[in-house]
Amino acid sequence: MTHLSRRPGYRVGSSAALGDSSAVAAALASGSTPPFVLYEHAGRWAFGSGAAFELLLFADRIETRSGGSADRTVPTGPEPLQQMADLLADCPLDEWRAYGWAGFELSYLLHGLPQPVGPEPLLHLIVPEREVRREDNETILRALDPQDLPGLRALLAEAPDPVAGEAAELYEGEPAEQYRKSVAAAIEDIRAHRLQKVILSRVVPVPGEIDLAATYLLGRRGNTPARSFLLDLGVHRAAGFSPETVVEVDPQGRVSTQPLAGTRSRSGDEQVDRARREELLGDPKEIFEHAVSVKAACEELHPICEPDSVTVNEFMTVRERGSVQHLASRVGGRLAPGRNAWHALATLFPAVTASGLPKAPACEAIRKYESTSRGLYSGAVLTVDADGSLDAALVLRTVFQRDGQTWLRAGAGIVEHSTPEREFEETCEKLRSTSRFLVPATPRAGS
Repeated sequence: MTHLSRRPGYRVGSSAALGDSSAVAAALASGSTPPFVLYEHAGRWAFGSGAAFELLLFADRIETRSGGSADRTVPTGPEPLQQMADLLADCPLDEWRAYGWAGFELSYLLHGLPQPVGPEPLLHLIVPEREVRREDNETILRALDPQDLPGLRALLAEAPDPVAGEAAELYEGEPAEQYRKSVAAAIEDIRAHRLQKVILSRVVPVPGEIDLAATYLLGRRGNTPARSFLLDLGVHRAAGFSPETVVEVDPQGRVSTQPLAGTRSRSGDEQVDRARREELLGDPKEIFEHAVSVKAACEELHPICEPDSVTVNEFMTVRERGSVQHLASRVGGRLAPGRNAWHALATLFPAVTASGLPKAPACEAIRKYESTSRGLYSGAVLTVDADGSLDAALVLRTVFQRDGQTWLRAGAGIVEHSTPEREFEETCEKLRSTSRFLVPATPRAGS
């Protein structure tokens, strides 16, 4: 097998030469055959397609694959993510980067909760055959087969933008009653001290066929995400605008997480939004919901970090994320000797802002109150590098596709002082970060 290598001769000039980076990235995905993952952070993006090496974690086993065929199968042990780390370390490619996703139901495995052994993976990673990385005004092309490099360069230069025309209309208000009943029941659980906080979500089906690449392009231009992504790895197809990260680990072992909790809508009117911001910063319910999330992040990081290295680097600022604004904090530390990025992911997954507190009872409550499994929703899209770094985006504000169906999903954090009416309203506010950017796959009549 040919080793992956940098091809510095295939640089595509400055960012100005590439034009709209989000358009170029969306065009790459639109013109590529699955599997592929596009992952973007503040204008820096990476795109991988084809699967030279794959890792799939199931409830009962882990499989590695090359060329689409299973190479090795091992039973899932008590530390499945360390098994993933060891198997990735055996990847036969130089300077690899793996791309993929972790489903929310991975949380049941990590927290020792019972779950059925099914045919679908809980975590799926690919090391791609072809890769494009865009950062610092430089574009690097990488490929196993050198003959793929001219094709990648041509696609970057010539691929047309996905047609991001008028968005489809979607009503997010139904079904309301069942969601409100679930919220009311969860509030009773909290008052009975079975939980401190739980995030409950609801699904909104999307009629018709949606063009994911065009939706990604339109949505990225209209959102201010912490991360964005567009992927097709077989089981899941999705385009998302993540408001926060589950975990970030750099090559030096610095680790951080970015909990967002506490929400107000954005209207686009500066004066109105400023007033809502001040209301958010002074709301006792929202402050409590945020503070317990930050406290939990600190408590989770302490056991895996060097003594006295865990700090709250940013506390209760306000971040604008699409149609809403959130209270935001950042908690960081330095990994202790013998700990790696996979320990950090195992510790922080699922995000406390997408599950609740304590995590295990919250995950059980989610399974009780929600009628469908979450899958990719509130899991993570992630990249993992050979240098030990890992970056995992929380999967919220996302449009999902599978088996010919398209849907959105949104949740709200339930605490003792929540009300069913306000939590339902909050899900509507969050849904608008994606619903107003859905682009039909074919032109509508009369358009």
